[in-house]
Amino acid sequence: MGELHLEVYIERMKREYDCEVISGKPNVSYKETINQRVEFNWLHKKQTGGSGQYAKVVGFIEPLPEAEQAELGQPNEFINECTGTNIPPEYYTSCQKGTNDAFNEGSLVGSEVEGVRVVLKDGASHAVDSSDLAFRLCMANAIRDAMKRGSPTVLEPVMNVEVEAPAEFQGGILAGLNRRMGVIQSNEMNEDGSGIKALVDVPLANMFGYSTELRSSTQGKGEFTMEYLKHTPVPRNEQDRLMKKYMLKKAETA
Repeated sequence: MGELHLEVYIERMKREYDCEVISGKPNVSYKETINQRVEFNWLHKKQTGGSGQYAKVVGFIEPLPEAEQAELGQPNEFINECTGTNIPPEYYTSCQKGTNDAFNEGSLVGSEVEGVRVVLKDGASHAVDSSDLAFRLCMANAIRDAMKRGSPTVLEPVMNVEVEAPAEFQGGILAGLNRRMGVIQSNEMNEDGSGIKALVDVPLANMFGYSTELRSSTQGKGEFTMEYLKHTPVPRNEQDRLMKKYMLKKAETA
């Protein structure tokens, strides 16, 4: 409902239950994608006494437009264009599972990958050392490597925010939304000129704390609603900050 409600409950948990609470900003659901087509040719070969692991995959990845994502009803696409038996048909499923493994955690900030088409064109296998695991690992590593070369980008959720307040507070409200990197889509007055309704697209990461700010800037008379709109690329400086934070977190857990 708002930051104040959370603060009250946190204080009660400390006082009534003697429970220490660590609080902070909620996690934002970032995504990752690529911006250019990249070919891959990856060999996975491992010998560990007895039967080893051998698999090779060849193909390419490319951006998948939003319109095609909507048609497919899924964020990514896997296409198998293999002919012959260089990759035995029983390993096609393993290749697709490896692709999904790579999409579960991107290389930039460890977020899910979306908007990528993977096309498998060819490969190679070994009569003894090839296995489901070998092809799954091979495909996952091939996709991760290709994504690093595909001009990867971090995407952040953008919310459609609707603010209603008395007209006298219009200037302060719009200035506050601009500070939060909002893009104003419309700003209309009601029929008698007493109130305004503004529609603004704002990154979710910048909306934390807005309910408190809106109440204080409108003497408690303003209110807002927001809903998810789409994911868009983050600014370069913000992407660098998120990548640095992710690398530090990985180092701490290693």
